[in-house]
Amino acid sequence: MNYRPEVDGLRAIAVSSVVLYHAGMFNMTGGFVGVDIFFVISGYLISTLLMMELREGRFSILSFYERRARRILPALFLVLITCLPFAVALLSPLAFKDFSQSILATLGFLSNVFFWAKTDYFDASAQLKPLLHTWSLSVEEQFYLLFPLGL
Repeated sequence: MNYRPEVDGLRAIAVSSVVLYHAGMFNMTGGFVGVDIFFVISGYLISTLLMMELREGRFSILSFYERRARRILPALFLVLITCLPFAVALLSPLAFKDFSQSILATLGFLSNVFFWAKTDYFDASAQLKPLLHTWSLSVEEQFYLLFPLGL
């Protein structure tokens, strides 16, 4: 697959809108648009790659899942390990229990379901959910669990 500089431009727009939204700067309300842009970019890139592999007769579901794991899991584990000591030090016992459950949900790529059932994203208490941002990763990974099987 050839390098697509416009994809990097879209990534910059997506990152900027998410960061500005979470920073509360300029009354920015485009954080979810940024996440949507990431979903579209990811879907486009992965679909293009998978379709190319299918055309060339070298598609392997196990290879696909291995590539996803190598790409996602190191950063995910780093985030979880980094959050853990802060959660131990700063969260109340009840909040730490919720945090522990969110770790399990995150590892199972089900944090979107977990947080949907437990938290209002815009509620003040959501600020005490260090892994709330993993909902979008769960949505993406659920898609990539099913999409290649359909191919």
